Amino acid sequence: MEASRAAAPADLSRIAELARLMRTELAAMKGGALWAVRESRPEPLEDSYGVLLDRDDACLLVGTIDDAIIGFGAAELEQLRSGATLGVITDLFVEPEARGVAVGEALAGDLVAFCGRHDCVGIDALALPGHRSAKNFFERSGFTARAIVMHRRAGSSDA
Repeated sequence: MEASRAAAPADLSRIAELARLMRTELAAMKGGALWAVRESRPEPLEDSYGVLLDRDDACLLVGTIDDAIIGFGAAELEQLRSGATLGVITDLFVEPEARGVAVGEALAGDLVAFCGRHDCVGIDALALPGHRSAKNFFERSGFTARAIVMHRRAGSSDA
């Protein structure tokens, strides 16, 4: 049975393994090279995700099938200049072989609930251009685009 639960310190090595799979998958996509060096969490990943466990303004979850961790998600709360709080889903990944069985939906639902408990005025999540399955997933979960980031490469950079 698929489920989502709060991550524990013992889960960090598996989360880091999944985050590396996510980085490899996304880095190959349009916009992914820059995402990998700007938005993705830095190594050592066990530490980068571990700090979220003790934060009241962050949520780190694992997605499971029959207690086997096959995905993870993270959200952070961002204080806006208006004083309101915005929820930001920073990570949401399920192993490719396990997609389509509702683990991602369970993770997203629990991340949205975390943001709701903190009275967020909205929730942002990033999908790379051309990553149609991620865009479709978020749209099925009630998300709509609120901004499109335009980028122009400078010189011969691969970013």
